[in-house]
Amino acid sequence: MSRIGRMPVVIPAGVEVSISPENVVTVKGPKGTLSRHVDKCITVKVENGVLHCTRENDEKEQRAKHGLYRKLIANMVEGVTHGYQKVLTINGVGYRVVKQGNKLVLSIGYSHNIEVKEVPGITFDVEGEKDIIVKGIDNELVGQVAANIRSLRKPDPYHVYGIRYKDEVIVRKEGKKGSK
Repeated sequence: MSRIGRMPVVIPAGVEVSISPENVVTVKGPKGTLSRHVDKCITVKVENGVLHCTRENDEKEQRAKHGLYRKLIANMVEGVTHGYQKVLTINGVGYRVVKQGNKLVLSIGYSHNIEVKEVPGITFDVEGEKDIIVKGIDNELVGQVAANIRSLRKPDPYHVYGIRYKDEVIVRKEGKKGSK
């Protein structure tokens, strides 16, 4: 049995989990509502404030989905209670970010400024001129928006200019050698 799939998901106070006959799991909490369709081979049950996922048999595909859907539902519960965030840092001479209304204006070395608008369910915060905080309740969406912002100017391994995650380590490369 899947070690992750068989672990129970404890539902905290103030969070409601409902399962429709079509196997759609809906989680409502203080920060919002999330829902996800679960494959029909996985059975989701809520008993005494604890959610359990079980599978029909031990086929390879069902074993893989067992742990996957249990973790996705656990992420939904975590998101509606605490939320998720990713912190990005901008490094470079003259690079900066400013929040104007519901969009970010990035000055990252191009001839023009780049604007990034907030996606529904995602909010941006800016600390100083260098840090961007991407917040939301959906873990996948927070990660995707942060990855899209990072892809606007990936970190250069020679000078470490660009946009990187706060905890990301960039391995510096050595520049050209002088000629003899």
